[in-house]
Amino acid sequence: MLNIQLANKYARAIFEIAQDERKLDAYDKDLNKVAEDVFSVPEAVKFFQNPLVPHKAKKDLLTKALKKEVSETVMNFLMLLVDKSRIGIFSAIYEIFTALKNKAQGILIADVTSAFPLTKQQENLLSKKLASLTEKKIRIRKHEDKSILGGLIVTIGDKRIDGSAAGRLKNLKSSMTVKA
Repeated sequence: MLNIQLANKYARAIFEIAQDERKLDAYDKDLNKVAEDVFSVPEAVKFFQNPLVPHKAKKDLLTKALKKEVSETVMNFLMLLVDKSRIGIFSAIYEIFTALKNKAQGILIADVTSAFPLTKQQENLLSKKLASLTEKKIRIRKHEDKSILGGLIVTIGDKRIDGSAAGRLKNLKSSMTVKA
């Protein structure tokens, strides 16, 4: 619980700086770079979460990996996280930052599960349809699950639309079952 509160505090701080500088997208791009290049590697996550690793070693690694890749402000933010022993919760900070950014920009995330990869055309059509239904900008996060057989399952916030073949078969089965 404490880590979530701390992550929220740091995410709000970097969000407010990005908003004040009118660089939400630029900061998001930089933070995403950190998430993909550093915190997607399990060994790196263990390294940064290990309290026995000196702060200098953590800073040196971040500097070598990202110095020319991210803005000075984002780099300073990462160094602050190391100094405050909070770099281990970077992924949670980035997740909260992204949610704040999306809310500020009127963007909804649609989790779309399909049995097979969506084509760009299918993704664009789905995005337009969902945007017209929600009256918001839609960003699609794709997932694949062969067990749904076909169709789509779309989740936006707490709303779920199950248009999968497996879901339809399950509904058909339950409607045909005789209830005693």
